[in-house]
Amino acid sequence: MNAGLIVRAAGLFAVTNIDDILVLSLFFAQGAGRHGSATRVVLGQYLGFLAILAVAVAAALGATLLPGNVVPYLGLLPLGLGIRAAWRVRTARRVRTDRGHGDDNGEGRAMPQQDAPTVLEVATVTFANGGDNIGVYVPVFATAGLAGTSVYAVVFLMLVGLWCAAGRFLATRPVIAKALSRWGHVLLPVVLICLGLLILIEGGAFGF
Repeated sequence: MNAGLIVRAAGLFAVTNIDDILVLSLFFAQGAGRHGSATRVVLGQYLGFLAILAVAVAAALGATLLPGNVVPYLGLLPLGLGIRAAWRVRTARRVRTDRGHGDDNGEGRAMPQQDAPTVLEVATVTFANGGDNIGVYVPVFATAGLAGTSVYAVVFLMLVGLWCAAGRFLATRPVIAKALSRWGHVLLPVVLICLGLLILIEGGAFGF
C-alpha cells in the first residue's frame, strides 16, 4: 500500500473534518451516564460518514445522487436539530422555574435532563456537516481510480474511529466535562444552528 497515498488520505480527512470533534464531544457529553449512548454516537458517526462516502464515490463514478444545488440545503438538517434542542432547553428551564428552582444564581446548576442523542440524529448532523466535503472528495476519488479510492475509504473509516475517541476524550476530561455539564445544553443547539447557517451561507442558499 502506498505510504504517500495513506498520508494524503489522512491529511484530507483531518482538514475536512476537524470541526466534527467539537460536535462529537457535545454529543458524548449529552449522553454522559446513559447506557449505550456512546455506542449510539459512534454508530451514528459511522453511518453519517458512510453516507458521505457513498455519495462521493457514486458521484466520482458518474452517478449523480446529490445535485450540486441541493448540497447547501443540507444545512437545514443541523439547523432544525439545533432549533429542536434549543426548544427542549427552553422547556426544561420553564419547568425548573415553575418548580421554584429558577433562581439559584448558577450554584450547582447541571445540564437539564434531555434525551440522549440517537443514532439517526448523530448520522444526520454528520452527513449535513460533511455535505461540503463531498465536493472535495469527488475530484480526488475520480483521479485516484478504484484502488486509490479504496485506500482513501479505508483510511477515512479508520480515522472516524480516532475522531470518535478524540471527541469522547474531550468530553470526559474533568475541566471540559464540568464545563460541558454546565453549559453543554446551551452550547449544543448554538453549535448546530451556527453549523446549519454556515452550510447554507457558504453554499449560496441565500443567493450571496
